[in-house]
Amino acid sequence: MTAALEIVGRHFGARHGQLLVGEIPALEIAEAYGTPLFVYDRAVLERKHQILRRTLPAEFSICYSIKANPNPEIIRCFLALGCGLEVASSGELQLARSAACPAGKILFAGPGKTEEEIESALRAGIGELHAESLLEIRRIGCLAGRLGVRARVAIRINPGGEAEGGAMRMGARATPFGIDEEQLDAALDAALSEPGIDLTGIHLFSGTQILDHGVLIAQYAKAFELAGRVSDRLGRSLETIDFGGGLGIPYFAGDPELDMDRLGAGVASLAERSRKDARFRGTALVVEPGRYLVGESGVYLTRVNDIKTSRGKKFVVVDGGMNHHLAASGNLGQTIKRNFPAAIANKLDAAAAGVADVVGPLCTPLDVLARNLSLPEVEVGDLFAVFQSGAYARTASPLGFLSHPTPPEVLVHDRQHRLIRQREGIADHTV
Repeated sequence: MTAALEIVGRHFGARHGQLLVGEIPALEIAEAYGTPLFVYDRAVLERKHQILRRTLPAEFSICYSIKANPNPEIIRCFLALGCGLEVASSGELQLARSAACPAGKILFAGPGKTEEEIESALRAGIGELHAESLLEIRRIGCLAGRLGVRARVAIRINPGGEAEGGAMRMGARATPFGIDEEQLDAALDAALSEPGIDLTGIHLFSGTQILDHGVLIAQYAKAFELAGRVSDRLGRSLETIDFGGGLGIPYFAGDPELDMDRLGAGVASLAERSRKDARFRGTALVVEPGRYLVGESGVYLTRVNDIKTSRGKKFVVVDGGMNHHLAASGNLGQTIKRNFPAAIANKLDAAAAGVADVVGPLCTPLDVLARNLSLPEVEVGDLFAVFQSGAYARTASPLGFLSHPTPPEVLVHDRQHRLIRQREGIADHTV
């Protein structure tokens, strides 16, 4: 429970051994809305935005990546902080527009965009479409011509090995994301040959969940290098350089926190050099994080429903599982299951009494939220909390698996809690 207690101390707090979220006891929230549920502390996401804003030079703008957590209230929180939005589907584009995000502050990335998605983005007049293949460049140009509009396009580049890094690497290898650096000249030729395309920028994204500031700085330096190359070819400055996201948060034992001071120093040095380079005069610099901004604000709360021993091994059975939180179960990219920070939320100050596997209610051996987790004496009715659950948790999970009700979402702000997504059961969707 050490990692969990560190997170409690850093972001949440406790009183008499009870987890607090925004100074409200987690038990109070669970009793108000039932379990399982997700609860988010707006103060945490605002604090993470403030840290990132302080880290980056003034010419950088921040676009929140909706895929990390697409709840409309979360989106509106970041819009209120001055962020733009990065979307990766027509559904996310609709969420952005419904949240009243100015069209010019929306970026659309992602491989395999359909003609309908491209057309909806062009009709909305969004800030930039990020082209990820030579065919997509031609498709955008054709649709722009048909609609009689100008398409603002950035080329997403899959860079060489010097920019590689992160838990999920997307650069320096064969990938569906972006256009290989070796094909950049062909991509420029294709974009410049389309009369309906305005080539406005480049987008570099080599990986995600990066905890090494040096990897990020190397990626940003590579983006400047490629932008300079494109600017030379065009004979003018680009309007935008999108450095992608990728900033990570610590999930597992031994994970360091991303050193924002050293990241800030490195980015400041790159920005200072860019200010002296005429090729970048007037160029807007963009980052598009998701997980870094929202991941640490969320807690998944479940109730202990049963406790059993099987052939000498103890199991704590809770009322939520991998259908709500696939990432915590280890089935979203982990080769070997590692535990998210987790604890008994109403016994944070209790001494450890042994180890147990914490499992969900699903009829599959994959439904394990924690293995061999050190726990205090557990009782039926205790509240089990999984931290670092604000990003890629509910939204990345198979909510329909075994037809359990979906978990509601609750936002805590100014010592008040309110429902921002209701619980739904299979009966709510029958026809």
